[in-house]
Amino acid sequence: MSHNPIRPWRNIDRRKSRQIRVGNVLVGGDAPIAVQSMTNTPTEDAAATIAQIQLCADAGADIVRVSCPTEESTKAMREIVRASPVPLVADIHFHYKRGIEAADAGAACLRINPGNIGSPARVKEVVAAARANGCSMRIGVNGGSLERHLLEKYGEPCPDAMVESALEHARILDDLGFHDYKISVKASDMFLTVAAYQLLAEATDAPLHLGITEAGGLRTGTVKSSIGMGALLWAGIGDTIRVSLSAEPEEEVKVGFEMLKSLGLRTRGVNIVACPSCARQGFDVIRTVETLEKRLAHVSEPISLSIIGCVVNGPGEAAMTDLGFTGGGKESGKMFVNGRADHNVSNADMVEHIVKLVEDKAARLKAQREAETEEVPAE
Repeated sequence: MSHNPIRPWRNIDRRKSRQIRVGNVLVGGDAPIAVQSMTNTPTEDAAATIAQIQLCADAGADIVRVSCPTEESTKAMREIVRASPVPLVADIHFHYKRGIEAADAGAACLRINPGNIGSPARVKEVVAAARANGCSMRIGVNGGSLERHLLEKYGEPCPDAMVESALEHARILDDLGFHDYKISVKASDMFLTVAAYQLLAEATDAPLHLGITEAGGLRTGTVKSSIGMGALLWAGIGDTIRVSLSAEPEEEVKVGFEMLKSLGLRTRGVNIVACPSCARQGFDVIRTVETLEKRLAHVSEPISLSIIGCVVNGPGEAAMTDLGFTGGGKESGKMFVNGRADHNVSNADMVEHIVKLVEDKAARLKAQREAETEEVPAE
């Protein structure tokens, strides 16, 4: 992220990593941190899987992962890849032929553990298929499935064991002259995960895929992921993220973007600043925010909106957002535009009025962005 000389405490110095490509998405280097999710439909059901990928893409997913455990699933991948609006990662375990088939079917990346798909000759075949198809790889180490020799050496899953596993797998690919890979070292234990990534970040220049695996349901998993992944992202570690929730895949995307938005690492959609509400509120803040989050979920342009119940903090927060509404008295409040008090709006009309203002601003921002893109001369 760019450095802010006025507010240096907001600066995040991202770790220097090499850059790879997942389809048309760049991962690592100075590329934006990519947000991922994973389908949970049977991959053999191409229509259902495509529909779920579309939901994730609509929520902002840059990349979606799809399990490929069977020959039928890799056959379905051809149709799924053709219809997908985003690049797909094929999730491969144990069966090296599934990796070859997925690469041939158009997967942009293979999530694989080189150590669990058999002999060096088999790994070499998968690497050859990936190279032939312009396919990158993710080495995915998981605290729950570490190799037996590492568990015997260390006694239990620990940061050193996870990093040693990752580097062993990376060496297999490096020895084959294949360097288009990213690495993850995930565990359900947040402390273990963070410590492993901190060690790994020092040991390699490969881009890192962050995640707290098996984090739990929507609320629990969001909190656990935000603490663990947030600490790493704040320290500049991480090039792509997946929030693992026992929830619908598009919810993972939403949480991932909120995490990145809160750190100033991505700016997608409406960022609502809202007070927790109290007896001073001039309108029902909680219900209003719930409604606005749903009504504005389709907006992808970066817009900040403050919704504050009274004049104690309302004008101050509105001064720092694109649009703001501050509750007053007599069933109405003050609308702020570009940080300045602009006009009064009744509580009854507030939601519709704010939605229109946000949508109008989004349309202007989109038109401006598209005009600027057209002005850039082709190289």
